[in-house]
Amino acid sequence: MFEKNNLFKCLLILPVMVALLSGCALKNEKTILKLSHGLEPSHPVHKGMVEMANRLDEISEGKMAIEIYPSGQLGSEQQNVELLQIGSLAITKVSAAVLESFTDNFQVLGLPYIFRSKQHSFNVLDGEIGEELLLSTEQFNVRGLCFYDAGSRSFYTLDTPIETPDDLIGLKLRVMKSQTAMELVKAMGGSPTPISWGELYTALQSGVVDGAENNPPSFYTSHHYEVCRYYSLNEHTMVPDVLIISTVVWDKLSGQEKEWLQQAADESVIRQRELWAESEKESLKKVQEAGVKINYPDKEPFAKKVEPMIESYRSKPELYDLIQRIKAVED
Repeated sequence: MFEKNNLFKCLLILPVMVALLSGCALKNEKTILKLSHGLEPSHPVHKGMVEMANRLDEISEGKMAIEIYPSGQLGSEQQNVELLQIGSLAITKVSAAVLESFTDNFQVLGLPYIFRSKQHSFNVLDGEIGEELLLSTEQFNVRGLCFYDAGSRSFYTLDTPIETPDDLIGLKLRVMKSQTAMELVKAMGGSPTPISWGELYTALQSGVVDGAENNPPSFYTSHHYEVCRYYSLNEHTMVPDVLIISTVVWDKLSGQEKEWLQQAADESVIRQRELWAESEKESLKKVQEAGVKINYPDKEPFAKKVEPMIESYRSKPELYDLIQRIKAVED
């Protein structure tokens, strides 16, 4: 049992702890939002968030600020989402695939070759469909702010170049904790192995998995190129990143603050896409210089392998309708 003195000290400290754990804090009437994610500061998505923070400071004339904690400082992606849901963290970045656990509609964004081109994906995400998806998770205390470009995901492997889907047979490949991602790798002949991003380097180095799949900047900034010597740009998916905010925090903001934050997020998307394009070119150059062999396999055999995945959604009318709506959007 606590002594009275210790109990008194704890009662004094408690409000401080609550303030530290709050995702939204007031300091001299300035609203400060905490943003945590697992990427390195050199990553273009992190730089996009910095752009958002800078714009928010400008738009609000210093009345709002975003404190960014990169590199998993405040926990893993899953932990950040959990902190978001209880309002202990304001904003985080997740892959759209992670949001499948909240609403099935996000599955569609992870389907292979669902987007015909980069511009097609932008037109979908910037339009009515994208807005619907961003707001579809509110019942889980999570609200989408915007989509960031996360490029195209392709396979990289330790010592086996992937030229055709048959080259994936028997390989253990890391995937995100996403049912769609697992089904994709299975459809192509590989063995999907869900592993958290922070543990993947060690898993590759120790041979727990034979490879993984991701975009060029992530392949480079994660240093996975140090152990994986082949990168096969089959570009099977264009799964975007999503900036999400806790509705616990969002609901505490004034109408004006919500407008400022949403404007800053929307404007940061434009710059983030520019940064992404630059980073893709630089990342591919850097990994090649480090000795990685890059190949450009014919995408058609990969696309044919996963056609049954698309057709299987006929049994899910709502999702199949969403697929048709996406296809109907012009490039």
